[in-house]
Amino acid sequence: MATVSQCDPAELRTLFLFEKLSDDQLERLCQEGHVEIIEPGPVFAEGDPAQCLYVLIEGTLVNSKRVGGDDVEVARTSQRGVYSGAYTAYLGNRVPQTYANSMRVSETSRFFVLGAECFAQIMNEWFPMPVHLLEGLFIGGQKTRETVGQRERLLALGSLTAGLTHELNNPAAAAVRATATLRERVAGMRGKLKLLASGQYDPGKLEPLIELQSRAAERVAKAPDLDPMEASDREDEVSDWLEDHGCTDAWRLAPVFVQGGLYSDWLEEVLATVGEDMVAPALRWLNYTIETELLMNEIEDATTRVSTLVGAAKQYSQLDRAPYQVVDIHDLLSSTLLMMSAKIKGITVVKQYDKTLPKFPAYAGELNQVWTNLIDNAVQAMHGSGTLTIRTARDDGNVLVEIGDTGPGIPPDIQKRIFEPFFTTKPVGEGTGLGLDIAFRIVVNKHHGDLRVQSVPGNTRFQVRLPLTPEHGSDEPAQEEPTQPENS
Repeated sequence: MATVSQCDPAELRTLFLFEKLSDDQLERLCQEGHVEIIEPGPVFAEGDPAQCLYVLIEGTLVNSKRVGGDDVEVARTSQRGVYSGAYTAYLGNRVPQTYANSMRVSETSRFFVLGAECFAQIMNEWFPMPVHLLEGLFIGGQKTRETVGQRERLLALGSLTAGLTHELNNPAAAAVRATATLRERVAGMRGKLKLLASGQYDPGKLEPLIELQSRAAERVAKAPDLDPMEASDREDEVSDWLEDHGCTDAWRLAPVFVQGGLYSDWLEEVLATVGEDMVAPALRWLNYTIETELLMNEIEDATTRVSTLVGAAKQYSQLDRAPYQVVDIHDLLSSTLLMMSAKIKGITVVKQYDKTLPKFPAYAGELNQVWTNLIDNAVQAMHGSGTLTIRTARDDGNVLVEIGDTGPGIPPDIQKRIFEPFFTTKPVGEGTGLGLDIAFRIVVNKHHGDLRVQSVPGNTRFQVRLPLTPEHGSDEPAQEEPTQPENS
């Protein structure tokens, strides 16, 4: 509840904000504005249209910012002349004209109140040069942050693209090699088939041989993975058997049979089926069959890897999806880790995921930028070796994502500054100082979440909390507001 009254120009002059104004200017302020006596309680809320500038005459005002689902007090003062509200109205539509914070009064307080439009008009009439300077400072700083932030994102994208190119090249090259080898083996198989069908061998034994071929292909699909010692022992066993039965190239055939899961017991089955006189050419033909199956498996694995990487890139970039959507936090983290796989080689990755977490609405592509910045910082802090721990959990009405590393830690005096724009501890040319600033803006300003750090030597953890549901029942969170100075 507020009581409105006329203001006194002489009283306005006692406030530091107006002490240098002329009598005419003070008179106009009193004509355009008024004094309000406001009882304890809220005055305006963060994000609402900024309609008035409030200048404290007497009493106490409290400013707060929304962090996660809570209003966090950022300033409490009884200093006469402090101001809050529509103090950027003179910038017009260059910035969102909404309240950058919430204000309440903790005791009955008196304010000089001036409408936002009138404040903007007076500022531009009375102080054109300072207004231009302030515009340059504010808008220029904002554009600088945007430009450098864009460079930060491009640098990250370039680094990820280089890693992705490397990761794609390996399976692609493997598929090309396997395809070339497969072509040779298929040609050899045709030659062996021609020899078997030439009439030199009993035609009655060809049908069971074809049956053996089908069963061999089935066994290849179920072949166990042997450790190097087991594989070596098996190869020696199979090689000895082949040599005992007239196969002069046992050294070449044995590794293929073992890799396909076909050992001496299966060779005995072939011998019983085709007889001693036909076993050597039959085994060479079957060896081609097994090798083609193994090569096709290799091609399938390689192309699946390529497809997985492309899918991860699409998930990471979100190019084919709406900016704001319902997301699975683990899908986002997995795509980011896959995109950064080249960077985190040598790092032990520990995933502690709470799979019961529900999906929730978020800006998926921008959250991936947050994970990229935090993981990249963690990897750089560990200098190529250590443990990267990624943990998810439910924290009241929020999703908690914690990214930890075993690096040297962040000194306490630096922890207070790491989220400041352009602050960096990296050598010149290696960092812009905007990685954590960008992450903070995305988490706090855009998602109304929370980003904080806990750090001691050997255990640094960045904790991101994101609300499971959008605030105020809206379909989308509020648009990001520019960071503005607190003037109270």
